[in-house]
Amino acid sequence: MLFPKITHTVSEGETLSSIAVRYGVTVNTLYRNNIWLMGLSAISAGETLVIEYESSPTRTITVNGYAYPFINELLLRQTLPYCGYLTPFTYGFTTEGDIVTLNDSELISIASEYSVGSLLHFSTLTESGGFSNELAAAILNDRTLEQTVVTKLLAIMNEKGYAGLDIDFEYVFASDRDNYTSFLSRTTQLMNANGYPVIAALAPKTSSDQPGLLYEGHDYAGIGSAVNAVLLMTYEWGYTYGPPMAVAPIENVKRVLDYAVYQIPSGKILLGFPNYGYDWTLPYIRGQSRAQSVSNVRAVEIAAENNVSISFDPFAKAPFFRYFRDGTEHEVWFEDANSARAKLRLINDYDLLGVAYWNLIRPFPQNWLVLNNDFDTSGVFSVN
Repeated sequence: MLFPKITHTVSEGETLSSIAVRYGVTVNTLYRNNIWLMGLSAISAGETLVIEYESSPTRTITVNGYAYPFINELLLRQTLPYCGYLTPFTYGFTTEGDIVTLNDSELISIASEYSVGSLLHFSTLTESGGFSNELAAAILNDRTLEQTVVTKLLAIMNEKGYAGLDIDFEYVFASDRDNYTSFLSRTTQLMNANGYPVIAALAPKTSSDQPGLLYEGHDYAGIGSAVNAVLLMTYEWGYTYGPPMAVAPIENVKRVLDYAVYQIPSGKILLGFPNYGYDWTLPYIRGQSRAQSVSNVRAVEIAAENNVSISFDPFAKAPFFRYFRDGTEHEVWFEDANSARAKLRLINDYDLLGVAYWNLIRPFPQNWLVLNNDFDTSGVFSVN
């Protein structure tokens, strides 16, 4: 439980900025310590603000959050004070060297109001919604195309005020594994020379020779050396077409971390955190069943609406429940404060750089309270 150590009663004419200066804290600290402000600066005389809690965090970490351009603005403002970076999703490219752009200006502008840097997300996602290994192969085997695309990305970053580059090539062909590492190395050198850090997303591997198209093109050691930081995509064990289970069972996450920290310096690793759950219709039928994605807040509402108890799996460290609707049984797995704490503890256990949330378009207030209690989230990437 959080107990205030220092509080302040607002006087007439005071602002969040003036109060922050008075106590030597940031405005974002005031937002985080007073969640009821909802990321908005309006305060009134007589209101009491928490300046500091008894259990102030001593560990500084880096926090990144992904968001689509259509994210609700109020939700975005509530969330940004807990982040060091915001990553609008996503930029792409064509084999002709054109950049597939993103309507990201408003997100970048709002993030800057909270002193949050934005990362340009660059991927092989196509209009059909899937990651293209053929598109990846095109740029990884054509230095002219590479130079054209990366030069254009750099110009966009300069123009729009981005703070870094986030590269996400998934399902890379095994034959392009070394080409991908070399591509990341060259791109990082160029971006670092211009003051921009580079991070790369990694499939959740547990061994170097792990089979499967998702894994074979990602060389943990090579990529870890090539870039400034990596995101471990430690989620989607429970997924749309799979059987009911936790999205990120803690033991599965730990197995990925056990492998990752022997391949990559732990101080370069961001832990991927899923900000969502799934609702399965039972019985699960392989090849036919399709789970519906739900927010963590909505999951709790569903349980309340159907008057069912929520259980907590001690092995997965995740909440779940079953309910009936229109005569059909459902099973829901999601995240809550307890599962969030279990995952966030891994940051200290493995001495990680921080955490990255996929994604921010759904509310999860319990997580932000846990995060704020345990960490100072003001960390930034280094280009060294």
